[in-house]
Amino acid sequence: MTTGSIVRVVATATLTVAGLLALYIARDALLSIYIAGLLAVGLGPVVSAIERASGRGAQRLPRWLAILIIYLSLVAAVAIAVVLIVPPLVDQAQELWRRMPELTANAQQFLVNRRLLDHPITLEEAVRNAPGPGQAVSKVALAVSTAFGALITLTTLLILTFYLLVESSSIFEGFVRFFPYTDRPRIRSAALKISAKVSAWLRGQLMLGGAIGLSGAAGLYLLGVPYFYVLGLIAAFGELIPVIGPVLSAVPAILVAATVSTKTAVFTLIFLVLQQQVESQVLVPKVMGRQVGVSAVGIIVALLIGGALLGVIGAVLAVPTAAIIQVVVGELLEERDRGFSEHDQDVPPPDQRLA
Repeated sequence: MTTGSIVRVVATATLTVAGLLALYIARDALLSIYIAGLLAVGLGPVVSAIERASGRGAQRLPRWLAILIIYLSLVAAVAIAVVLIVPPLVDQAQELWRRMPELTANAQQFLVNRRLLDHPITLEEAVRNAPGPGQAVSKVALAVSTAFGALITLTTLLILTFYLLVESSSIFEGFVRFFPYTDRPRIRSAALKISAKVSAWLRGQLMLGGAIGLSGAAGLYLLGVPYFYVLGLIAAFGELIPVIGPVLSAVPAILVAATVSTKTAVFTLIFLVLQQQVESQVLVPKVMGRQVGVSAVGIIVALLIGGALLGVIGAVLAVPTAAIIQVVVGELLEERDRGFSEHDQDVPPPDQRLA
């Protein structure tokens, strides 16, 4: 190799390593941009539908106003949910707090009878074994910092999604210009397919949330758990967060059931476990497979890989990412097959080549 070739190889390797390092350092920002992009792609058809429904020409709503209508609708839905959820939960929490000594004593006696606990733990022992004030303050500070960071991230995502939706046409046309002119129609077609699949994923998430909320409310009603409609609403929102969401939404239901009786709490736990098994093994593959067009095997594999790579966020992004990959791979395979077909047409039959 010449000196110039060696220099080019070293420079290319250095730039590659530097680029990968920069991507790793900016991984959180890139993930936020990707999430905002998915939301923009998924909400794009909804925004377009609102624009078309508002009229034609000068009567049509501005795109920013159509997006704002969606945002205000989401805020209103969350506000209504909070109004419905908070007051009953406060009442139930107060009742649970009043019965806490009795429930704690019954639980400890249950464990002692089965030799899972040596003796009932007194209040003095609990205080003595509790973490010190410094640890408690640090944990509270960490929780507040985490919540504040999550709020800032959510606000940033909403703002970035808003501007991506407003400028979606110019951004996409700029992206298409990176491809040869002859390939641009195929790129536009693939983009429409991706938009349809991501939008279908959002619809599928809402369908799953509704199914879990309704079935949860019905099951809790039959079990005699109070405020079953509120707990069903919590379960519906929890379903939107894979892996950890159903677990978090199950806690209030079990606590409320415990205010009725220990037996009700146990049956509630069994019901919620069975419900989540049906959800993970049947509903998610079927609903997402039908809405997004990804096979049940592909969805399960995507959830496993996404969860292993990025935890809860990876599980949330797994299905739409799998749908995007499916479209891209499908387009590449079609291009390959098209190339083989054109090559076969150019090659003469064997008898003509022999002649």
